[in-house]
Amino acid sequence: MQVLIIAGLASVAQAAAIRWMPLGDSITDYGCWRAWIWERFQKEGYDVDLVGGERAGENCNGLNFDRDHEGHPGFMAVDIVAKSQLTDWLKKNPADVVTMHLGTNDIYRGNRKTPEIIAALGKLVDQMRASNPAIRIIVSQIIPLPAVDKQVQDLNQAIPAWAVSKNSTESPIWVVDQWSGFTTSDLKDGIHPSESGDVKMANTFYPALVYAIKTIEDSTERITGAQAQAYRGQTVKLAS
Repeated sequence: MQVLIIAGLASVAQAAAIRWMPLGDSITDYGCWRAWIWERFQKEGYDVDLVGGERAGENCNGLNFDRDHEGHPGFMAVDIVAKSQLTDWLKKNPADVVTMHLGTNDIYRGNRKTPEIIAALGKLVDQMRASNPAIRIIVSQIIPLPAVDKQVQDLNQAIPAWAVSKNSTESPIWVVDQWSGFTTSDLKDGIHPSESGDVKMANTFYPALVYAIKTIEDSTERITGAQAQAYRGQTVKLAS
């Protein structure tokens, strides 16, 4: 698999709001990683509208941030697919970019195996593209879950090759690694990120989101020549 590593990205103000849907379970719903990404967007001049039917959010340093998202505590990817819930969510709140951190509950609550979860992620991608054929998709290798560490590692190892198989030039998929570098101190209860874990999640998702935004905008002005050709049709793994 060819992988392009992007360690840093310049700040460029955007001309129009980009609709970003954070999709996941309670790890998306709780904590402050969405707030801290929103704060960086404001500071660095990106016009991003968070979208989704949920409005949860902690008191994150007093930030009056955009709280919209689709993080649903206890939800499993396999059930979201079975009930066609994402189709309805995207109909109500269309998105240009989706970040997806799913699989924790499938493993922990549902005892689902990696092939089942991967199949569900694939169907979710299909539903995203049915809503918007040019949607940008950022898929996370999920954060650690010590109680079922082997199952989590199995899923995370399967995600990059799956992403390559589902990738397309019109609707790229990028994989971000939310597992590496996490320790038990980054989990407040063995499942959800602590404040330090939220910081790590924000720092990992942010450059991927900026890169996705640049591919929606006139990317040839910002990603030139060989780089522009390299990312097309590839899975791009972004360094945090």
